[in-house]
Amino acid sequence: MKWTLLFALVLMPLFSAKAGSVKLTDKQALEIGKRIWANECAGTISGLTSWNKGEAFPSLGIAHFIWYPPGKRGPFEESWPSLAKYLASNGADVAPWMLGACPWETRAAFVGDLNGNRLTQLRNLLSKSIALQARYAALRLESALPKMLHSTSPAKASQVRSNFERVAAQPLGFYALMDYVNFKGEGINLTERYNGAGWGLLQVLENMNPSAPALPAFARAADEVLTRRVKNSPPARNEAQWLPGWRNRLQTYLK
Repeated sequence: MKWTLLFALVLMPLFSAKAGSVKLTDKQALEIGKRIWANECAGTISGLTSWNKGEAFPSLGIAHFIWYPPGKRGPFEESWPSLAKYLASNGADVAPWMLGACPWETRAAFVGDLNGNRLTQLRNLLSKSIALQARYAALRLESALPKMLHSTSPAKASQVRSNFERVAAQPLGFYALMDYVNFKGEGINLTERYNGAGWGLLQVLENMNPSAPALPAFARAADEVLTRRVKNSPPARNEAQWLPGWRNRLQTYLK
C-alpha cells in the first residue's frame, strides 16, 4: 500500500505519456532506482558489476547496462557508453578509463579483477549514482514510444499507444514501463530477435489484452513474450535458467 500510494499520489502527475516527458524529484528518482537495483542486482553492491556465465559482456549498474569488450558485438544493445557519458555530464566522478573501451576482454579476466582497483572504483561510482542512473532510465522511456510507433505496423500503432498510456496511468505503471524498457529494451532492434520474434516493450504492448486491467495485462503479456524468447533461444545459452527470476520481476509491477 505504501508504494501504491507513493506512485499514485506523487509520481504519476509528473509523467505525461502523450507529451513523452518524465520529470522526477530526487526522492522519486532514488526510490525508482532502488527498485530497479533490487530487481536486477538484489540491491547489492557486488551486483552492480557482474558478468554472467554464457554471456560475452559485463553488465553494470542498477539496470545491468551492457559494455562490449573490444572487437566484440552481440545481438543486444550496448548501453554502458551512453550511461557513462550521462553520469559524467551530470557531475558524477567518472574516471577517464570508464569512457573508453571495455578493459576486460573475457569473463575470466573480469572475474580475476573483481577486487581490483578498476572494479572497486566502478562499484563506488555506481553505488553513489543510483538516482542518476534512474534518470537515465527515464530518458530512455521518454524516447521509447515514438520509436515503437515508428517500428510497428500502422494497424498496431494505435493499440501500442493506447496500451502504453493505459499502463502509464496506473499507480505502478510508470515504474513498470521504465523498468521493462531498461530490462529488455524497446523491442525495435532487429538483432534482438530469436526466430524473428522480439521480447522488448513493443512486443509486450502489442500482445496485451486491451480489455483486461492494464497492469495485469502488461505483466501477462511480458511473461508470454519472455517465455517465447526462452523457447526460441539457442540451447547453448540455457536461458530457461533465467525465466523464474524474470517472472518474479514482473510480479513487482503488480504490488
